[in-house]
Amino acid sequence: MKPPPFTYHRPETTEEAVALLAELGEEAKPLAGGQSLIPLLALRLTAFDHLIDVGRIPELAGVALDVGGETVRVGAATRQATVQRSHVVRTALPLLARATVHIGHRQIRNRGTFGGAVAHADPAGESPTAALTLDAVIEARSPRGTRTIPTADFFTGTWSTVLEPDELLTAVELPVWSGRSGFAVREFARRSGDFAIAGAMVGVELDPDDRVRRCRIGLFGLGRQPERGFGAEESATGTAVADIDPDELGTAVTDALDGIRGDLHGSVRYRRRIGAVMMSRAWSAAVEEALHD
Repeated sequence: MKPPPFTYHRPETTEEAVALLAELGEEAKPLAGGQSLIPLLALRLTAFDHLIDVGRIPELAGVALDVGGETVRVGAATRQATVQRSHVVRTALPLLARATVHIGHRQIRNRGTFGGAVAHADPAGESPTAALTLDAVIEARSPRGTRTIPTADFFTGTWSTVLEPDELLTAVELPVWSGRSGFAVREFARRSGDFAIAGAMVGVELDPDDRVRRCRIGLFGLGRQPERGFGAEESATGTAVADIDPDELGTAVTDALDGIRGDLHGSVRYRRRIGAVMMSRAWSAAVEEALHD
C-alpha cells in the first residue's frame, strides 16, 4: 500500500521546525528516521497532511557528556547506529548501548533515530524503555520555550506521550551511574530483529556490603506503554543481593502489571511468564556484573 498524500517540509533549523508545528497544528507530524512512521503511513494506520523532516537538522544530532561527567545528552536526531557505536554511550550508559543492539536490523539502526523512537513510544520499543529505566529527562521545544519532562511522566499509552502538537522533542538527557554497577537487557522474540514478545532491562548498584544501593527495572512488550517495576525496585533497595531470588523477583514484577495484553503472538498468561523469565535473567546478569565491578 501507499501512504495517503501529504506535504513534505524540510526545515533547516529547530526554530523553523517548531514554527511549522505551531502553524500547522495537529495536521503535522515530525519525521526523523521514518522507520516507524513511514510503515504506519503505508499501512494506512495513521495519516497526516504535513510531514516535517527534522532528521537532518545538525543541532538535533550528537552525543555529549557534560563537563561534570554526570549526564549524557543525546540529540533527538542522533541515529541509533551512532548511539550503538558511541564510546561515550558504551562507557557511561552501558544499558543504552546494550539495548540499542536489539533494535531491528543494522539497516534500521542506520536510519532510525533515538529521539524519534522515544517520541514514538512503542510499548515494545527498546529506546523508550531504556530512557524510562535510566530516569532520563526529555527536552521539548515549542514557541513557548523549552521544557523538561521526566520519562516517568512522559508516556501515556501506545504511541502516545504528553507532547503537545506544537512541541518537538529535541534531546534526551540520561544520568550516568557510578560505583559498583551492573546492567543487562534480555528479550524474547520469535526471530532476530522482530519486536520483543517480552523483555526486561535492569540496572543494579551495590554498596560495599553487597546490598542493593540502587536498582532500576524496565519492561517492554507487556503493556500499553514502556513499564517500570517501581514496587520491585523499592523492595530490593537496601536488601543483601544474596537474599534476593531472581525468579521470585521476576514473578513479582510481572504479577504487579495489570495492563498485559494478549494477541496473536501470545496470550496474557504466556507474555506474563516470558516477561518474568526475562526479568529474572536480566537481574542475574546485572548483579553478576556489579559483583565483579
